[in-house]
Amino acid sequence: MFAFIARQPILDRDKKVFAYELFFRDGKNNCYPSVERDTTTSKLIAKNYQTLNLDDISCSKKSFINFQPETLMSGLPASLDPENVVVELLADRSGDSSLLDMCKHVKKMGFKIALEDSSLEPRWNEYLPFIDLLKVNTNTENLDFLTKNVNRFIDANVQLIADKVDTQNSFNTFRDMGFDYFQGYFFARPESVSNKNLPTSKLTLVELMGASSSESFDVESINNVIEHDVGLSYMLLRFINNPTINKRYKITSLRHALNYMGEVEIKKFIALLALANLSDDKPLELLHLSFVRAKFCDLLGAEKNIGSNPPTAFLVGLFSMLDALLDQQMEHLIEKLPLVDEVKEALCGGQNDLSMFLTLAKAFESGNWLKVIRISKILNIDQKLLHSLFNEAILWGNGVRKSISPHFPSSKA
Repeated sequence: MFAFIARQPILDRDKKVFAYELFFRDGKNNCYPSVERDTTTSKLIAKNYQTLNLDDISCSKKSFINFQPETLMSGLPASLDPENVVVELLADRSGDSSLLDMCKHVKKMGFKIALEDSSLEPRWNEYLPFIDLLKVNTNTENLDFLTKNVNRFIDANVQLIADKVDTQNSFNTFRDMGFDYFQGYFFARPESVSNKNLPTSKLTLVELMGASSSESFDVESINNVIEHDVGLSYMLLRFINNPTINKRYKITSLRHALNYMGEVEIKKFIALLALANLSDDKPLELLHLSFVRAKFCDLLGAEKNIGSNPPTAFLVGLFSMLDALLDQQMEHLIEKLPLVDEVKEALCGGQNDLSMFLTLAKAFESGNWLKVIRISKILNIDQKLLHSLFNEAILWGNGVRKSISPHFPSSKA
């Protein structure tokens, strides 16, 4: 049962999600909550707020989790599967022999170990037989020093994770150096910004975006666009017939969907459809993150009675990474898209209620709990409710992701 939690993706060399690192708000220093946690609070959360299990939060990928030393030494909960969970240990205690004992102990329990180290000092050589992955903070290391030292870990079959990778150039550098996995939001940034016109193949998708952001809804024109594109028709039906969205009736056409779901929900799915087709060869996690943001902002909008028709709150979250999807500056893109003014303002860094929703979504993604607390006060929304809404958005995003990825979820490595 996890109510207060955030996640950050760890991507492989092909920019596919390998795992998620989990951050726990109700645990010491974002660690897994200790078994001594207040049981009364736990029961209250379970009764009143939606909670997640590990497969929900990690999208059926591996989970990297920090544990307090006393939790590790006393034995991990039986509910944690060594096949799915990687134990993270922080190598910050100089000369502390208990860390090596802890590695041996965790290894005997069957878990893989990721050692987080910012020095790569030779003294860690004795740990190599017991660790599986080494995480390095790339913001604090000298590149020459890294280049000279990574080989001894590679030779020992220890996989390398580059942490704090925030640019495409940084990703390329550490990939070429031999790192296996990458953590940071480099994938959510444009690779090479261009202000060229969108290709003709994407103009139809822009037209669909305009339909989703308009107060009116011309079902005939939208139906014509979708019916003449087999790929769009197929994906629309996959979206709408996803069990996460529709558990009762099989939808066979846009008109059928409109009658069943209503105009506002169809606008949201048309926007999703357009965004998914814009992504080309971009990492799937970029779309997945957009889906979660869209649902979370939409739920916030419902709480504050903002952004119903057109679904402006939903669109702000969904389109918040258009610049990374299309490798163009957001301001330049917004000029081309027929979005309402409040959506444009929020996406371009302006200050309004919708931009506050987006800021809150980003705070959850990074586990910035202090910012979550501050914004919850500004919005006058109970923090526990905010966590519940974000949990709901994660589940919804997982469901939508399944409808666009025929190989989801991929097997754990």
